[in-house]
Amino acid sequence: MARYTGPKTKKSRSFGESIFGADRSFERRKYPPGQHGPSKRRKQKSDYANQLKEKQKAKYTYGVLERQFRNLFDKATAKKGVTGEVVLQLLEARLDNTVFRLGMAPTRRAARQLVSHKHIMVNGVLTNVPSVSLRAGDVVSVRGKSAGLEVIANSIAGRSDVRKFPWLEWNPDKMEGIFLQYPQRDTIPENINEQLIVELYSK
Repeated sequence: MARYTGPKTKKSRSFGESIFGADRSFERRKYPPGQHGPSKRRKQKSDYANQLKEKQKAKYTYGVLERQFRNLFDKATAKKGVTGEVVLQLLEARLDNTVFRLGMAPTRRAARQLVSHKHIMVNGVLTNVPSVSLRAGDVVSVRGKSAGLEVIANSIAGRSDVRKFPWLEWNPDKMEGIFLQYPQRDTIPENINEQLIVELYSK
């Protein structure tokens, strides 16, 4: 399926933050892209522009296409709870995002590739659909034959403590993680104003 494959730093600069992870190029140029550089006076953005920007930020951060995002928003609207928070919960429950959060892959892009290339299992069943939505109690593990892959081994060795994501539990001996529950908003580290997204789709 199509995915954004353009320059990541340029996209991060347009949002004013490194949405794809650590980026030294972004740290050197934290101003928006454009031929006039940081000195060009920019007009104040409208409410619609801010709402659209926030939706685009969420899409690029989680690697979701427009139609997928709209379907996910409609699903969140039908669920109980605060719609904006539910949207983020559904994004966090995606298989590719969970593989990334567990530290099996260094980025969401890498996590999506691991899933697509059949290196990841859910509840013991080989799964190659990155957008699969996990439920409480689902077990995400590395396929036996793939346990020795360098990219997985290096990512796990260099990952930060998964305990900072309280909705996940990691077992290093079995190389598997458990999706315990949907995360609470204050535990999701992404800098996204979900209320602006709700306002955009409510027009």
